Amino acid sequence: MLRLLAALTLLAATLWSAPSFAQSRAQLGPLCTSEGTPADQQIDACNKIIALRVFKGGQLATVYFWRAVGWNKKGDYDKVISDTTEGIRLAPDQALYNLRGSAYFDKGENDIAIADFNDALKLGPPSGLILHNRANAYKAKHDYAKALADYTEAIRLYPGEAYIYDNRGSTKLKLGDIDGALADVNEAIRLNPKLPAPLITRTVIWRAKGNFDRAIADGSEAIRLAKSNVPLAVLTAPNSVLIAGYIHRALAYEAKGDVEHAKDDYRSTLQGTASDAGSKSNQATAKVRLSLLSDAAPTPRDTPTDTPQPQKADSAPQGQPASAPDTASRGKRMALVIGNGAYTHVRALANPSNDARAVAKSLRDIGFAVTEGVDLDRARMQKMTRDFLRDAAQAQLAVVYYAGHGVQIDGRNYLIPVDVELKSGTNMTASMIDMDTIMAGLDDHVRTNILVFDACRNNPMAPQVATTGASRAIEGASGLAAPTSLGSGATLGAGTLIAFATAPGQVALDGEGANSPFSAALSRHIGTPGLEVQQMLTRVRAEVVSGTKNKQVPWSNSSLLGEVYLAEK
Repeated sequence: MLRLLAALTLLAATLWSAPSFAQSRAQLGPLCTSEGTPADQQIDACNKIIALRVFKGGQLATVYFWRAVGWNKKGDYDKVISDTTEGIRLAPDQALYNLRGSAYFDKGENDIAIADFNDALKLGPPSGLILHNRANAYKAKHDYAKALADYTEAIRLYPGEAYIYDNRGSTKLKLGDIDGALADVNEAIRLNPKLPAPLITRTVIWRAKGNFDRAIADGSEAIRLAKSNVPLAVLTAPNSVLIAGYIHRALAYEAKGDVEHAKDDYRSTLQGTASDAGSKSNQATAKVRLSLLSDAAPTPRDTPTDTPQPQKADSAPQGQPASAPDTASRGKRMALVIGNGAYTHVRALANPSNDARAVAKSLRDIGFAVTEGVDLDRARMQKMTRDFLRDAAQAQLAVVYYAGHGVQIDGRNYLIPVDVELKSGTNMTASMIDMDTIMAGLDDHVRTNILVFDACRNNPMAPQVATTGASRAIEGASGLAAPTSLGSGATLGAGTLIAFATAPGQVALDGEGANSPFSAALSRHIGTPGLEVQQMLTRVRAEVVSGTKNKQVPWSNSSLLGEVYLAEK
């Protein structure tokens, strides 16, 4: 998990040299400039010092810095940025740039954070603390090579800091180096056994190794330490450690099959106030997982097998989902395939059912346990999706494929069941399947996710609703929202790839034959032995561009951490 370190010693303590402040120094000074002062008291003391108007330049910049520290404790990162920006204007300093960069990092604005950390490093001698913070931002951008380099240099400069070992270990975990990750995290725990963060990382490592009891034990100890008010670095996001502890222990409980304890921990994850990007992502996952477990029928837990058996290639009857994979086929490679074309209230599409059947067969042929549905209304589509997300807790590789209509509303993407009526002024989103919910439900450190959408990329609220003819578009204006980040939160580690049949703002064609151009190419290449998934999508893209005479260009966004093969070498 991501942790930030304080670099308060970087700032010169020159504030109290002014004689005009002598009478108030004893009351306000220590409150404003103490790391241990409660946030509201610290902010109030700094406010009163600023109101005295006795300081200028670097001394006033120091007060703004400490007030920003108070805002940071409250998780108000916009005010942190405002105060540090004013401090930088008055007297640029390493600590001010470092704190502002940390606030941008917590807001998920990693490029700006890196720029601030770069400026901080230019203003003074090399700092292991700042290098650590920059490494966190690189890791959030999935630039793991630069993150590892910064963490390693930070350890050389600051060898006794447990947080740096922990974060280097979590980076190695993302790259699949589980043993290297365990060595770094064990060193972090040796250096400071009272820190909860390394124990949370080790919780994930044990779960990746399949040792759920040890994962639960480490998660429990991390939660105990977080609750015992162990002093954390001043730049640590409020509640983030406790939220992370609960979500990772919950995932371990769920993987073990202890649903009730998992539900309790998901509820606890949602109780804390999330202010940083990682905690918000954790809570989004907890909300979806809790909902999935709460509406599940109580059934005995199936034991996953190492090699799932292929399902029969028969397609589901019109309008009905295929039966779920049997116990023997549940395992590490699972897929959800849906094709919707028989729409009631918008123009029907001829090919999604054919597309879904073709892709489902290709996936079954290479050993996936496939759940398949054709022409699903809202109730059946929602149930099938939720059942799959619930079962995917057992998978190491999950594939989701959807063909049919899709829309963007207020920056969020939705998949459309066949019975949805698109009318302005109605709560349409409640009748659709939210793509973000699917992503949150799959968010996990130990699973790779491949999501493929052969859908339109347009907003249904425009006047041209349902008038574009034989395409997978509802109207011809804006397209689906491209995901701004994949796995920006603290839980996603194995990596996610999202592929769209067409580029943002363009129409995905339904095709003149039995399949859409995209799905026809996908079903031809998806089963090629030894073809890495991103190379496979490159072949699909080239074929679609050629076949449509440049009218359609497939697009993808990936946070995959290495080579992924759908059909084994």
